[in-house]
Amino acid sequence: MHEESALRYAASAGVDTVVSLPCDRTQGLYCMIQDNFRHITVMREEDGVGLCAGLFLAGNRPMMHIQSSGLGTMLNAIMTLPVPYELPLPILASWRGIHRERVEVQMPFNIRIPDLLDALDIVYTVVHEAGDLDRIEGAIADAFEHHRPHIILISPKVWEGIGGTSGTPPALDYPPRNREINLAYERTITTPLWQRADAIAAVAPLLTSELAVSNLGIPGNELYAARDRPENFYMMGSYTQATPIGLGLALGQDRDVVVFDGDGSLLGTAILPVVAAEAPKNLTIIALDNGSFGSTGNQPTHAYATADLELIARGAGFTRTCKVQDEESIRAAYRSHGPGPHFIHAVIAPGNTRAPGIPFRAREIRDRFMGAVWSPAMKQTLFG
Repeated sequence: MHEESALRYAASAGVDTVVSLPCDRTQGLYCMIQDNFRHITVMREEDGVGLCAGLFLAGNRPMMHIQSSGLGTMLNAIMTLPVPYELPLPILASWRGIHRERVEVQMPFNIRIPDLLDALDIVYTVVHEAGDLDRIEGAIADAFEHHRPHIILISPKVWEGIGGTSGTPPALDYPPRNREINLAYERTITTPLWQRADAIAAVAPLLTSELAVSNLGIPGNELYAARDRPENFYMMGSYTQATPIGLGLALGQDRDVVVFDGDGSLLGTAILPVVAAEAPKNLTIIALDNGSFGSTGNQPTHAYATADLELIARGAGFTRTCKVQDEESIRAAYRSHGPGPHFIHAVIAPGNTRAPGIPFRAREIRDRFMGAVWSPAMKQTLFG
């Protein structure tokens, strides 16, 4: 089978984890991925960018498998995370819109993907025929050797016969869905008297060997001012990607991971159900909820007066959550939390401190962080 060949080339290139969102033109490939690799399903393709970044930073060799239309939701994350931080990101994309496409709306974006990738200087490889499948191994190797994204566009022609179909999709084996949902939830939110910098400064001294990820913008500056450590991964861009990075780090190694995320970022992502499903015991998310977009002028978000992030986390499947509203309660919550994933909802007031900017470029942040995480043996295995 051609699907087996494609995955054999991926395995030969050292891929150990596949992050994916299904495409109906690659149903057989999707099922085989689940059987042959550690597999993580995301709900939005851009979340896979951060997840793969975290997995790689933890010493893994991830690959994404998506429908090519998903590249449209990923471009900002690609250009602000793996490109400036020089992180490998091989993407196996089912190229819609070019071969016997029956869905009209798939065509306007997808047929222009090569021009778009050329404009952004993103490297790509095209697989038009089954005889081209061996290009997959070289493309993945290029991503890891040169620390960059590499898109592999695979025409559905590779999988489909003359009739335009790939045969009968494999039968899915669903586990029982019966379950009991019991939730008693009552919370009171008082007017907060502390700000994000106070919450970060309360937790930062408690960090020992944990790996920490800070949300982009001013939160990173405030973590740097409170306590700079090589184990801190400071985000410079990539809106909504803090928790995906933290999830990848937690799944990819055994040390505890803490993410300092924000209400705007968490409301803009679909990663919380993925975290709950994967259930890493070493992950804590601290949701710094000031009800505003803090780094862009403190414009209100929907968390200010309506959405409740802790309840959203509960609905996503988290079972260990709490709400904190001052420095002592956040310290107590962080000290006392058991096996995760744990969600600490910190209700804080809008406002930013005059923290100094982070004096590192993206690649320097990556190198410091990897130096703190990777053993010499890991570096030898992954870089040769």
